Amino acid sequence: MAENTFATESQTKLSKVDRLKVWWRSTFLQGSWNYERMQNGGYCYAMVPALKKLYTKKEDQVAALKRHMEFFNTTPFMASPILGVNLALEEERAAGGQVDDAAINGVKVGMMGPLAGVGDPVFWFTVRPIVGSLCAAMAIAGNVLGPILFFLVWNLFRMAFMWYTQEFGYKAGSAITKDLSGGLLQTVTRGASIMGMFVIGALIERWVKIDFKPVVSKTPLQKGAYINWDSLPKGSHGIQKALELYNNGQGRALSSVKVTTMQNVLDQLVPGLAAMLLTLLCMWLLKKKVSPIVIILALFVVGVVGHVIGLL
Repeated sequence: MAENTFATESQTKLSKVDRLKVWWRSTFLQGSWNYERMQNGGYCYAMVPALKKLYTKKEDQVAALKRHMEFFNTTPFMASPILGVNLALEEERAAGGQVDDAAINGVKVGMMGPLAGVGDPVFWFTVRPIVGSLCAAMAIAGNVLGPILFFLVWNLFRMAFMWYTQEFGYKAGSAITKDLSGGLLQTVTRGASIMGMFVIGALIERWVKIDFKPVVSKTPLQKGAYINWDSLPKGSHGIQKALELYNNGQGRALSSVKVTTMQNVLDQLVPGLAAMLLTLLCMWLLKKKVSPIVIILALFVVGVVGHVIGLL
């Protein structure tokens, strides 16, 4: 009879203490941030206590660690529900369940994009500024409790959020593992992946900027369509008048010649086309196992050369 490589039943159930260890380590998610796989080191570090508990054989532990060294990046506080789901899936796998590497990594990769899209505005643009502004007002007034209160409130909020969302993910992940044969895991993975691609697509226009500089045409403007700088008052009054003319309903041009660049033409045809094509190219290269570091360096070189020759 073949030897059972899985742990005993008592070892395949994570206790609250085990999950607390993962929660505490997850606060250091960005402690080993890198440009190639970003938060993967911190994510793997957080999972170590659970993986050591679930897998007794060294080769199984090594395989589990490698599983969680894949690319990972999200809002740091939103990693907790993903950790919770992965804890449940690893628990089921250690018990002999039919959970493969693709399922574990698929849930992780599929969830990190949508959760980042939620976490950034909630934490960085809402909670932290509100707490910071209130405590800063206290500090400006000379109250020493301002910075102390900010430290306590912010950290208590984020750590409580991380613990309860990790537990939520753990319970949700346990429910998923009970219906592996019914395809629930595949449905969740597919839905999370679709949502992740939707978020990434929406962010392309905002974060990926390409500007082709070559001039296509120069068109002289009629008098009155542009700002006549010689007729403006000197000093600050002239600057004020120019801003009024530039921002009024007619929106006068800054110069007497309208310059149309290659980027202007592309934006009139399909806005964001170049950014989308560049993103798709990078995704294709990643699919072909090209190192992210190589892609980053190549983009850097292309950007510098393109600027020198006047293309970008």
